Amino acid sequence: MIITNVSDYLKKHGIKPSLQRIKIFEYLINNKNHPTVDTIYKELLKEIPTLSKTTVYNTLNLFIEKNIVAVITIEENETRYDADVSFHGHFKCERCGKVYDFYVDISNLKDDMLKDFQIKEKHIYYKGVCKYCLNLQID
Repeated sequence: MIITNVSDYLKKHGIKPSLQRIKIFEYLINNKNHPTVDTIYKELLKEIPTLSKTTVYNTLNLFIEKNIVAVITIEENETRYDADVSFHGHFKCERCGKVYDFYVDISNLKDDMLKDFQIKEKHIYYKGVCKYCLNLQID
C-alpha cells in the first residue's frame, strides 16, 4: 500500500487528521512490525511527549472502525495492529516474537460447508520458528 499523503487518506476515510492520528498511522504504514499499543506508544512518545496511551488506544479503535487498520490476535494476551487491511496471512516466530506477512490465495479455499453462514472475518495464522532464528541455531 502506497499512501503519499496521510492527512488526505485519513480525511478520505472520514477521520479528522490530528497530529497524533497522522503519526500513529504513519508509524503503522512505515513499520511492518505489527506493533502492540505499547510499541506504538513508546516509539511515538519520543516524538510527541504529550501522547497518552489512551490516545493510542482510541486512535487505533477509530482506525479499526473506519477499516483502515486490522487487528491481529495470534496470542490471546497480545493484540497487534496492521495497516495492511488486504487479506493475507501472518506467521509468528516463537523465538524472536516477530510477525511476518505472507500472501494467501483464498480462491481455492473450500468453504462450501459455510454457505449458509455470515462470515465477518477471516484469519490465517501460522506459528513456528522463522528462518532467521533457525539460521542462528545452525551456527
